[in-house]
This record gives sequence, structure tokens and C-alpha cells, in this order.
Amino acid sequence: MAEVKILVEGYAFKKTGNATSSAVLIQDENLNVIVDPGMDREKLLAGLAKENLKPNDINYVVISHTHLDHCGLAGIFENAKLMDDGVIYSFDGGYKEYGDNKAIPSDDIEIIKTPGHDPFHCSVLVKTNNGVVAVAEDVFWWWGEEEQKTDCESLIDKNDEYAKDIEQLKASRRKILDLADYIIPGHGRMFEVEK
Repeated sequence: MAEVKILVEGYAFKKTGNATSSAVLIQDENLNVIVDPGMDREKLLAGLAKENLKPNDINYVVISHTHLDHCGLAGIFENAKLMDDGVIYSFDGGYKEYGDNKAIPSDDIEIIKTPGHDPFHCSVLVKTNNGVVAVAEDVFWWWGEEEQKTDCESLIDKNDEYAKDIEQLKASRRKILDLADYIIPGHGRMFEVEK
């Protein structure tokens, strides 16, 4: 089973304009995967060091969507392949479309499309010993000044002022809530899904 570790807990403060996404490490056998490296270089490098890793140890970087607070540091992982919701890129300029959600060579890691906040948003489902963890990024997120309500009704109906398609986003939220036991949001604390 894979392991999930939060390297940086995402934050977004409306008053100061400071924001970075949750930066998440997934490890499975010999694979090191980062989901959304974010914008806070100091915290990201400290999180990697805590796990005895360097940027060159990362095999894949999954970008949930291309808002800069989620993908700004992707270039520091020079040995990694970059992935979004359907394409794998390499730093030699190469790219390849992938047709299934098993593009990362692991039975425990799955990339799924979760549009709404952004039309090309994706999330990562990870099978762990404690259940399925969804690295959902901005399918769910909160301002730092906001209360983080995690009951299903509040989660589905939560306003997202940056959503491109609120009905698609609500469908993506339902999908994640059905599939996951735990959710890591783009900005806020990890939480357990109420079943």
C-alpha cells in the first residue's frame, strides 16, 4: 500500500494575499510522487528534507490544475515527469497523452478528472492501509479566515468564487466524497469523510 504525507498544508489568506497549495508526497515502493508543489519553496524543501528526500528523488509531479499557487515550483523537480489530467511531460520537451487513470505505475495511485474549479482539474486517489486518501486540491478549499466545515452538505454547497463551472464542481465533490475516506484540500486541513 502507498503512503501519503503532507509536506506543506495549503493556505490562502484573503487579507494578505498569501497562498500556496497543499504539497503532498505519495510513496509507493520505489516511487516518489508530488501532487501540487505549490509556491512556498522554503516549506516545500523543508518538508522534503524531513522525509530525507531532495527534488531529484521525485519521479512524478502531478499538477491538479495550472493556477500558479499550485504549480509554481514544478520546475525544481528536474528528474520528474510532470502530469496533468491527461498528459505526461518531460523536461526535454517531450509529452505523451495517456488514456487511462493508471499512468503512474502503481496499483495504489489513480488520477481522476474532477472539473469545476478549473475545466482541467484532476485529483489523485491513493489506497493506503488506513483507507483511500483523495488529494483533491481545489475541489475543496478554504480561506484561512474561514471556518472549515466538513459535513457533506456544507462541502457540496460551499461557494467557490473562482469556480469555472459550479455544477461540474458539485459533481466532482460528490464523486470524491463517494470514493474517499480522507480528503486533502488545496487550502486547509486534511479531514475524514463522514459516511
